[in-house]
Amino acid sequence: MPAVRHHDADNVLDWAEGRRPAPSRLRVAVLVPCFNEAATIGEVVRAFRALPVGATVYVYDNNSTDDTAAVAASAGAVVRQETRQGKGHVVRRMFADIEADIYVLVDGDGTYDAEAAPRLIATLLERQLDFVNASRVSTATDAYRRGHRFGNWALTRLVQITFGRQLCDVLSGYKVLSRRFVKSFPAMSQGFETETELAVHALELRMPLAEVATVYRERPACSPSKLRTYRDGARILMLIARLVKDERPLRFFGLLGLGLIGLAVALAFPLVVTFLETGLVPRLPTAVLVTGLGIGGLLSIVAGLILDMTTRSRQEMKRLFYLAVGPLGAAASLPSERA
Repeated sequence: MPAVRHHDADNVLDWAEGRRPAPSRLRVAVLVPCFNEAATIGEVVRAFRALPVGATVYVYDNNSTDDTAAVAASAGAVVRQETRQGKGHVVRRMFADIEADIYVLVDGDGTYDAEAAPRLIATLLERQLDFVNASRVSTATDAYRRGHRFGNWALTRLVQITFGRQLCDVLSGYKVLSRRFVKSFPAMSQGFETETELAVHALELRMPLAEVATVYRERPACSPSKLRTYRDGARILMLIARLVKDERPLRFFGLLGLGLIGLAVALAFPLVVTFLETGLVPRLPTAVLVTGLGIGGLLSIVAGLILDMTTRSRQEMKRLFYLAVGPLGAAASLPSERA
C-alpha cells in the first residue's frame, strides 16, 4: 500500500479521533502485559476498546494470583497467558503472537491516558514513523515519586549520551509501534528493563521516531506498584552497560583500556623516578603489575577495534532485516483515498 502523504495528515487525525470511518485494512492492537492488576485492568480495557481506532485489546496475564484474567475477559479483552515471569518475557511473546499494523503497548495499572492513543497513532501515521514514545507528564507526587523521577532522569541521560538524544523518557511504558519495528525487535530482556531495550533498538537502527507528552496519573490505592526502585534500577543499569558493550564496543573497551594504561602510568611514575636516581628497580612486584596493566590496556583497545568491525556488520544485518518488513502504508484505506 502507498505511504501516507503529508496532505493526508488531517484525514489520519480525523480517523484516529473518530471524525471519519475507520479504515477497514488498518489493524490496531493494544498490548497490555499484566501481573495482579485486577483493580485497574477492567477500566483500562474498556477505555481502549472505546477509542474510535477500532483496536483489539490483548491482555497477557503473567501468573497473576488475583482475578486479572477474568476481569480483563469480562471487559472485552482477548486474554492469553505467559508463564515465564517478567515483563520482558510477556512483551517477547506478544510481539511474536500478534499480527497487526499498529501496536499500542501500555501497562495495565491505569496510570496512562487512553485518550492520548489517537494522537499517538496519528503521529505515527502522519510522519511515517516506527516508534512513538509517550513521555510522562505529571504534577502528582504519588504518580511519579521523587526517587523514580531522579532514576528515570539519570538512566535517560545515560542512554542519551550513549545512543542519542531523541528521547527524554526512555522508561515510559506507553508506546505506539509499527509492524516493522515489532517484527524486527529481538526482545532479549526479562523484566522492566524491556522499555530501555525498546528505546535503544529504535535509536541504534536510526529508525524514524518521535516523543509526545501525555498525562501520567497516580496509581489507585488498591493497586500497588510492581516496580522495585533499587532492584529494577540496577537491572536497567546493567542492561545499559551490556548494550554499550555490545553496540559501542570501541567506546567500552577503549575507555577501559585507557583507564588501565592511565593506572599503569600513575604506578610507574615513582618507579621511573627511582630508576633514574639510583639505576635500580626496588619494587619488582609493582613493576610487574605496571607491565601487566599496560599490556591489558593495549589488548583492550585492540579488542575494541576488532569488535567494532564485527558490531558494524551485525548492525547492518539488523538494519537489512528491519527493512525486509514492509513499511506501514494506510493511505489506500483512508476514506479520502477511496472516494
